[in-house]
Parts: sequence; C-alpha cells; structure tokens
Amino acid sequence: QLQLVESGGGWVQPGGSLRLSCSPSGREKGWTVNSFAMAWFRQAPGSEREGVSCITIGGRTYYANSVKGRFTISKDVARNTVYLDMNNLRPEDTAVYYCATTDYVDLTSWNLERVFDTWGQGTQVTVSS
Repeated sequence: QLQLVESGGGWVQPGGSLRLSCSPSGREKGWTVNSFAMAWFRQAPGSEREGVSCITIGGRTYYANSVKGRFTISKDVARNTVYLDMNNLRPEDTAVYYCATTDYVDLTSWNLERVFDTWGQGTQVTVSS
C-alpha cells in the first residue's frame, strides 16, 4: 500500500522560510516521485482544504495565486522526495500541510481535493511573531 511520509513543518516568524518534504514509500514496488503527480494542500482551522502547489510526472508545476513567487515545488528523483520550499512566509500561511498523489492532473484539476487518492498524515506550519 502506498504511503506518503511528510516532514519539515514547524514554527517560523513572518518573513521566514521552511522546507517541506514528501516521500512515497514502496520504492521496491516501483513507486517513485515520477510515478505520480504530487501536490501540497493545506488546511487552516475553520477553513476548507486548498491546493497550494502541484508537480506533474513530467515536471510541470502549478501554484495557487496566494503563494506564487514565494513557494517553489520540486522533486529530487535520486532522493525520491518532493519538496515545497516556502519563503517570505506570512501568518496566513499557517495551516496543516498535506502531501497527496494522483495519476494525472492538468490546469483545471491540479487543486481539486477529490482528484487525489493518497494523502500524507499532514505537517503543521505555524507563522507568527
């Protein structure tokens, strides 16, 4: 069974940076970061889960308008890890961040929760002074 292992959350002051990591387990079964489209979603208290960023099998990237220019998604095939580099963090970025996978996304579907079928356990990101 595919599982996603996330790490990298924590507390940071406004303007600071964090890097989130997500690795799919089951490499012996052929599950790698090039097996799926992989995305980051986030959910703040009292809010719905929203798509933050996504990287396709071919390396195309998508970003929510609220994070464009501040967040960067990437994948390291050798380390079998997808990263979300978050810079210039703001208090409104505070949320639980989730990694998720699906077979295929495009411009109209990359940020739809229902499209993704495997989810990580979530990692808390808190931005405050």
